[in-house]
Amino acid sequence: MIRDWLDLPPFGTFATLALLYYGVAAMLIALIFVSPLRGPIAKLQGVVAPFFSSVAVLFGLLTGFLGYDVTERNRQATRAVQTEAGELQNVYTLSVASVSDMHSIRIALKDYAASVLKNEWPTVNGVAAPRTSLAYDQMLTEISSPAITRDSGAAVHVALLSSAVRVGTARNTRISLSIDRTSDLKWISVLLLGVIIQLGIALVHLDKPRAMAAALTVFATGAIVALGLIALQEDPFSGVFQVSAIPLEHVLSLPDTPELPPNATPAPPPQKP
Repeated sequence: MIRDWLDLPPFGTFATLALLYYGVAAMLIALIFVSPLRGPIAKLQGVVAPFFSSVAVLFGLLTGFLGYDVTERNRQATRAVQTEAGELQNVYTLSVASVSDMHSIRIALKDYAASVLKNEWPTVNGVAAPRTSLAYDQMLTEISSPAITRDSGAAVHVALLSSAVRVGTARNTRISLSIDRTSDLKWISVLLLGVIIQLGIALVHLDKPRAMAAALTVFATGAIVALGLIALQEDPFSGVFQVSAIPLEHVLSLPDTPELPPNATPAPPPQKP
């Protein structure tokens, strides 16, 4: 049920929270001042305000932990995408700076970036897209060519391979984070503690209907805003606050055959002994 709620569009997320907390507030007011139980409930008068502070502290702490979990996952997703794009940029730069012609490597890495954006970015099941895996394998095949060591040297070849491996590691991290979700138990605990706080507020204002309505409304509004904003960030790759794909799109904008700067000449090939 929590999964279904978190997958709702923003309006549905906030509407559900509003229905819960405003509904509980209205129910408490009706139960205490309108229902036949108002007499027995009135005998509970005398509960002091600090009574519900312990529950409020628990609610605040759990909400903070929940928000931290969601925010940290989004940070990790952002780092994974930036690392993936950055290592692709490193491969591209090395292919341009090296002596040998690496046009095929640049084509392969751009095919991989295009496949990520088209076939794999919207993944929701945590499974790597087959086409993207093939594109990554093709890029590794091009980078693993023994001719690179012969023409450009072992140092360049090792740097290319290291960057390519880090691309794969960042890709795996991105895929795993695309399905990682906060524990349902944390969400349920926070939502229920919010309801319990409303019950505590009602007990403190048993003889003041207007004050009770105002206090319940203020708390409900705060809870709706806080929990709604956290819920909107639950999925780092979709929704309102999703991770940007601009770093990978920038890789696609790189030219296949970059122009040499003015007055620059290609480096001569290494002399054979």
